[in-house]
Amino acid sequence: MAGPAELLSGLAVPAVLVAPDGRLSLANIAAETFLNASQQALAERGWAAAFGRNRDIEGLVRRARSEGGGCAAYDMALVFPAGRSVRADVLVAPVGDAPGWLTVAIQTRSVATMVDRQVQQQGAARSAVGVAAMLAHEIKNPLSGIRGAAQLLATGADADGRELTDLIVAEVDRIAKLVDRMESFTDTRPLRLRPENIHEVLGHVRRLAQQGFGAGIAIRERYDPSLPMVAANRDSLVQVFLNLLKNAVEAVETDGDVVISTAFRAGLKVRPEGGGAPVSLPIEVRIIDSGPGIHADLGDHIFEPFVTSKRGGSGLGLALVAKIVADHGGVVEYERAGEPERTIFRVLLPVAGT
Repeated sequence: MAGPAELLSGLAVPAVLVAPDGRLSLANIAAETFLNASQQALAERGWAAAFGRNRDIEGLVRRARSEGGGCAAYDMALVFPAGRSVRADVLVAPVGDAPGWLTVAIQTRSVATMVDRQVQQQGAARSAVGVAAMLAHEIKNPLSGIRGAAQLLATGADADGRELTDLIVAEVDRIAKLVDRMESFTDTRPLRLRPENIHEVLGHVRRLAQQGFGAGIAIRERYDPSLPMVAANRDSLVQVFLNLLKNAVEAVETDGDVVISTAFRAGLKVRPEGGGAPVSLPIEVRIIDSGPGIHADLGDHIFEPFVTSKRGGSGLGLALVAKIVADHGGVVEYERAGEPERTIFRVLLPVAGT
């Protein structure tokens, strides 16, 4: 296998390399510090040196092997031999050019912080929507003109032209419905959710992007085809991912790339606003771009209204994203990660029927 040391040393998070026979073959410096065990001790005593009698991560590794791919557990309780315990996300992934070898990466996470962030996003976004509602009348007037012009163009268009004009009309109607919702934001009734195929929603968003703001930009898809249906309001989710994809495209300009990925992430649960039983959020959608990211000073505030790093930006887009995702019972997060570093917006949503 080529360069396992280089593979791990570039990771800022604790990570270990697991051999085909299950041995802990290699650990990076971050892992030695996090596990409070040297690489030699891990190699000699294996999982017991790191976690004592706790075998949860071993079980995750066995699952990854049996399924032939990667898997993850969010908010896993890790207990160490000395009694220290933390909660963390654990991600197991195969090493592409080395069959049988796996990497195990550990990212500490405070679920309480995530819950607090979700509640903050809901409150901040609602205030943003109040401002957006005042603009609704000014938005709807030009929309009717755009719709009429598209219908007029369709009368003399060929098949390809009619496809584009139909797309324009459909999008105008969708936006008009969203504006109607803004105008009645004193209505506190929940969104009407129904089972939706998240990949159909994302495919629609991608087509819209490539016909407009994303023309000429490489937008790649990495989908988990086995995902169950998501509990969603389709038009609202289209608005969420259009906003995130537009931000990504604007960040990379013409010399970068954008990735839309989906995955099933078992383990993460969030308690809804107002109490109640924790809700599982296993459906993960990530919008990843190779742009420079958001200024570090704004990273913890980007879902608040009027916070923006764009020249001339309103600072309402991500606040609305947070509001809509929260209305779905989900969570949206921002981070800079990877090597090279990339911008990641992660949306976590519940499965339909849960």
